[in-house]
Amino acid sequence: MKLYAAAALVLLSHVAESFVSQTTLSVTSTLSSTAEPLVEVNNDADEQKKQKRKQLKQALLGKIGSSSSNNFISDPLLVDPMTKEPLSLSLKGPILGSNAGVRLTLKSASDSERVFEGRSDAYINLLEPISDDKDEKTSVSTSPILASLLTLTPPPVRSLVANISSNSDLEYIPMRDLFTDPSVSFAYERGWRQGFAAAGFPGADKEFDLAKEYFAPVIDKKRSSGEDNVVVDMSCATGLFTRRFTTSGEYDRVIACDYSDSMLTEARRRIRADSDIASSNTQLDLVRCDVAKIPFKSDSIDAFHAGAAMHCWPEIEESLKEIHRVLVPGGRYFASTFLGTYFQSVANLEKTSNGGSDVEPSMQAFQYFPTVEGLRDLLLNAGFDDDKVDVEVIGAACVIIRCEK
Repeated sequence: MKLYAAAALVLLSHVAESFVSQTTLSVTSTLSSTAEPLVEVNNDADEQKKQKRKQLKQALLGKIGSSSSNNFISDPLLVDPMTKEPLSLSLKGPILGSNAGVRLTLKSASDSERVFEGRSDAYINLLEPISDDKDEKTSVSTSPILASLLTLTPPPVRSLVANISSNSDLEYIPMRDLFTDPSVSFAYERGWRQGFAAAGFPGADKEFDLAKEYFAPVIDKKRSSGEDNVVVDMSCATGLFTRRFTTSGEYDRVIACDYSDSMLTEARRRIRADSDIASSNTQLDLVRCDVAKIPFKSDSIDAFHAGAAMHCWPEIEESLKEIHRVLVPGGRYFASTFLGTYFQSVANLEKTSNGGSDVEPSMQAFQYFPTVEGLRDLLLNAGFDDDKVDVEVIGAACVIIRCEK
């Protein structure tokens, strides 16, 4: 218990420092940067403004949406995460003479009550619809300091929180909520991710090359047929691989997804600072979502990447089934994660703190994949064929997964 208390105090100190050190993010939008302000010089000025606004909105909609047979604008890929119904798209916000982003509103085609929102200068939130329902649980991730401290508490305390939350509006899942802490987002590319080398991870550049090489056949096939290709970077964190996919020139559209608001905020900050992305022709979108409820149409994604992520997915079986669902026939999934042996000391400490009993999966700090065979079984159960699944261990405990639908 002394170890946990000390660790909690250290983390709380680091969190406080990170909050003080972080500056307010500037809000910009490249989508509106080409607009020229209009000056009212006669009675037709208002009408000219309206026409200009309409033209710019249509241009924006043409970039991120498409017209359906039902005469509403929709994104060709995005759907309601629960119903999988198409989402109609509308815009609101400053377009002319402003650097502010545009607010996006997405409504379910079959249920007008299911409404989602986002911003062109931030991300589209498809994690959950806008709702006034007070009965729904709120993730503990909305309190970042609490989320990080609870992850370091002994399992009995975690279970107590979970039991309390069953009768309240609080929901706590350790392996998910740790990464919603802004201090983790801040540290991710400032030493945290680099530390994975101890497990055998090859480094971001090499891992990206491995993924790009594996995706190449399906991407080349799409290109030769004259169709646009799409790659998803799931659990993108701060955009470490998102930026590489976007600037590579290999992909027509990159969709970066994460559960964490703070990770997506840091990803957007880094994207804005990357001049190569600003000059790229690749369409880049950031989406907040749950990997167990992926908001994409079935058979729509050519390549799906998840770097150092699967061990942080609470609903691992459902998540892998969702990945299989959204991949096009012949689409490919590339992932890296940790073999459970890397977390053995954490798992042992959890068990000891839990009175010698195994900790229920929902209260574990991570998914502990014990064997390569166990990982293969998860992928086969998700729908991938045995001869199209490859699970490779690199170094001490880095697992590289390659699957084709």
